[in-house]
Formats: sequence, C-alpha cells, structure tokens
Amino acid sequence: MAELLLELFSEEIPARMQRRAAEDLKKLVTGALVDAGLPYEGAKAFATPRRLALVVHGVPAHSAATREERKGPKVGAPDAAIQGFLRAAGLAAIDQATIQSDPKKGDFYVAVIEKPGRAAADVLAEAMPAILRTFPWPKSMHWGSGTFQWVRPLHSIVATLGPETEDPPADLAGVLTGHRCRAQPSPRYPAVRGGPGLGGIQPAQSDYFQATKGGGHGDYHCIVLAPSSVQEFADMASEAFDLADKYRNPVLILADGMLGQMMEPVEFKPPLTDEQIEELGHQHEDWCICPNQDGDAKHHHEINSLEIDPLVLEKHVNDLYRKYAVIEANEVRYETHKVNADNEILVVAFGTASRVVRSAVDELNAEGHSVGLVRPITVWPFPYAEIAKAIGPKVKKVYVFELNTGQMLEDVKLAVNGKVPVDFWGKVGGIVFTPAEVKEKLEACF
Repeated sequence: MAELLLELFSEEIPARMQRRAAEDLKKLVTGALVDAGLPYEGAKAFATPRRLALVVHGVPAHSAATREERKGPKVGAPDAAIQGFLRAAGLAAIDQATIQSDPKKGDFYVAVIEKPGRAAADVLAEAMPAILRTFPWPKSMHWGSGTFQWVRPLHSIVATLGPETEDPPADLAGVLTGHRCRAQPSPRYPAVRGGPGLGGIQPAQSDYFQATKGGGHGDYHCIVLAPSSVQEFADMASEAFDLADKYRNPVLILADGMLGQMMEPVEFKPPLTDEQIEELGHQHEDWCICPNQDGDAKHHHEINSLEIDPLVLEKHVNDLYRKYAVIEANEVRYETHKVNADNEILVVAFGTASRVVRSAVDELNAEGHSVGLVRPITVWPFPYAEIAKAIGPKVKKVYVFELNTGQMLEDVKLAVNGKVPVDFWGKVGGIVFTPAEVKEKLEACF
C-alpha cells in the first residue's frame, strides 16, 4: 500500500475559500481513485493561506484487473443495433464478440471486456489535470500567457506516492508536479512588548532569550536580526527571506513595539532582476528534490523531521551544527560607533535601545570623554569576537544597556571573557530609558 501526498502551493488563498477547497480536493481525488478501482483506507485534507494539501492512506500501487461480459443483440439483428453494441462495448468488429445460445431466446452476441490493472501513478497522472482544470473555485483567475485558471497563481505541485512507488508525472500550465519536498525556510517577525504573556503595546527587549536560546525543542538555532530603525526593519523584511532560503533555516527579526508603531521615511531597494533570481535558484541544488533531474537518486534529498534510528538522528543533528558553523562564519553583523584605541568605556546595546544609547554616547564624546558603542545587528550569530576586539587598551568597563533585566548581558560577558568588568542597566515593563539617564550612568564610570 502507498500513501499519496498532494500539495498545491499558490499565492494567498482567500480565508473564506480555504476549508471548502480542501474538502473539494479530497472529494475529487478520492472519487477518481475509487472510480479507477483503487479503494483507500483513509484521507485527510488540509488548508493554509498558501497551500492545499491532501494525504490519502492505504492506496494500492495497482488496481486489480477486471473482466466484464456485456450482453448484446440477437444474431441477425438489424445493423443499427449491431453498430450500437460495438460502440458501447468498444469493439471494432462483430467477430470480436462471442456467440452464446439461450434455449428460449436463441443465439445472441456477448462482448468480453478485459481491463488490465493500472498503476496508481498512471491513474493520478491522468486524473489530476482534469481535477485541477475544473476545480470548483467560487472565483478564479489566469496569469501569464496560459489559459489555466486557479484562485491565485499556482507555483508548484508536490505529488508523491512514497519512495516505493513511481510518482505521478504531469505538467500543468507550466507547473511541474513531482516528488519535490521543500524544507520550508521560515521568516518570522515578532514585535517584543513589555511584560510576560501578552504584555502591553510598549517596546521591550524581553524576548531575547526566547529568540536566541530557546523557543522550541531540539538542537537548533534561528538566525536573529535586530533592527534599530524602520528603514533597517524594511530592509531586513526581504533579507530574512533570502537568508532563510539560503540556509534552509528559520529567521527571526527581533523588532519591538516602538518599531511597530513608529513612522519614519523608508526607501525600498530595487527588486531583483530575473537573472539574479535565477542565480539564487542554484543555491537549492544541494537539497531540493528534483524528480526530473536526480535520476535514480531522486529521493536522496528527502527531508524528514523525525528519525527513529538514534544513529541517523545523531548524524542529522551534527549536520545541522555544521550548517550553523557556516552561518556563524559568514553572517555575523554589527555596527560600531566612536570605537577607537582611546575609549575608556565600551557600550553595547541592540535594537531601538541602541538609538537612545547612541545619543548619550555622542553627548559624552562632545564633552571630551571617549566612549565607544558596539551594536549587534545579528544577535544570533552573536558578534563575540568583534566585541572582544573593540575592547581597547584604555577601556576600564563594558556597559550593557537593554530594555529587559539583562539577557544579552550574558552573551556580552562571554565575549569580554573577564578582560574588564561588565556592568548593566535596563528598564522593563515597556518603559524606555532616556539619553539623560544613560548619560548619567556612564558619567559615574569616569
């Protein structure tokens, strides 16, 4: 028995249509299976804003061969009756039928119709184009130069009957179906607010631990970007997709309530050209499953979230950490301000808090003090080496400012590694410190 997985990936499906569309997909596909002599054990449909999916369990790899006897007209019947019988039975000539005798009714023609079993993949390859072309959307559209219509532009189709069977090939409106499983790169955009639970709408940085140290089960890391302005937030919104796609890894943009409500001028970057997009596609070649390109090794990139064999799972986790090492080597981002060999104090702050701290640093430098600022832009991977390098020969203290009770503080202490004392001051509950308050804390260090 095989398991059919069907996934239709499109642009966003209106919410009011999602549930009905999932049920329609289930009804049409399972109906086609039953009509073709492929009874199944169970089926379940799913819908998300951009996907319709169907899983059908217990599908026979082949339908059973059938034999049917169809009774026809009497021998010597009018030609019209004979021709109608031939058409209905699928015979080319009457000599393809047999003659049977009935003591009461005499001799009559009988057509013996034998149909060999068919592979489930062939049945689906034949049925799916018709199902999709006639899918009962309340409203649909076509795009490009084709005539195919769907609720929104359809980008890809996953259709697989499992590794022990051939997958149903089809090419519909330029969208190739096949065994192409995605490792769902996933950007997320949390806006941190003050307090536990739902909190308020005021800005805070209290989710640093959740974003960089936790958030779920297993040995894993998310790439975490920390914008300090609306412009940077807008730039990261698209960059997060590129990073997630490049590394096949979740990406978080750790924004806060201030950026969520602030209005600032934004200049959007020009879109990528078709050539640049095509070039980006090459980065998928080491992990995408491409049924028409991988040949006999077409399943060698299958991605599984669960490995029962501990040895296989160990290898999987170690592979992840090799990927994380590449991210740490290539994607650390930070900004320095007024950092030089004469600094007496080095300040570390991230996100919108760094904007307040920067104002205080500028005022102190204008008054003759030497204070440098390091702003981590990626809080994972964290710029440990860069912070350590910024500690000049005259620095007597590193000061950390956050809108929490001291979370990034732990990473800064690891970076400093006991070289100089590390101090901390923060505000919580959605209260933002002022430049004057930060300046006062720093002045006490001189």
